[in-house]
Amino acid sequence: MRDEFMQAAIDEAKQGLAEGGIPIGSVIVHRGKIIGRGHNMRVQNGDPLLHGEMSAFKDAGRQPASVYRECVLYTTLSPCPMCSGTSLLYKIPKIIIGENVTFMGGEDWLRGQGVELVVLQDEECVRMMRDFIAARPELWNEDIAV
Repeated sequence: MRDEFMQAAIDEAKQGLAEGGIPIGSVIVHRGKIIGRGHNMRVQNGDPLLHGEMSAFKDAGRQPASVYRECVLYTTLSPCPMCSGTSLLYKIPKIIIGENVTFMGGEDWLRGQGVELVVLQDEECVRMMRDFIAARPELWNEDIAV
């Protein structure tokens, strides 16, 4: 059984897909409460920085460093270098990753900086990205700068 926070991230990913975007979702959790949620909105907003995690950070708004140091970031896909860097900047101590089969982000870098990573290999996350990449390879390649 999947926990409520990963389910919230998956729901965000599905919303992004329904909007014509890339199905990657994320939530930021502080002391058992979601303080930020988002999904990849590069296509919808024409914004190259709005990956799922960045969207969740934006939604969380301005937070003191002490809050971020107690947060867990949930994301449906292994975070890219940009999203990994933001997580490191704000000293997020733990990231729960839906899957890293379809894309391997900055996991070694994150671990090397002391971030705890939990990779779930959630079947729905893998399927959602595999289906999307097969259907829209050009959009996926644009998202990861290939």
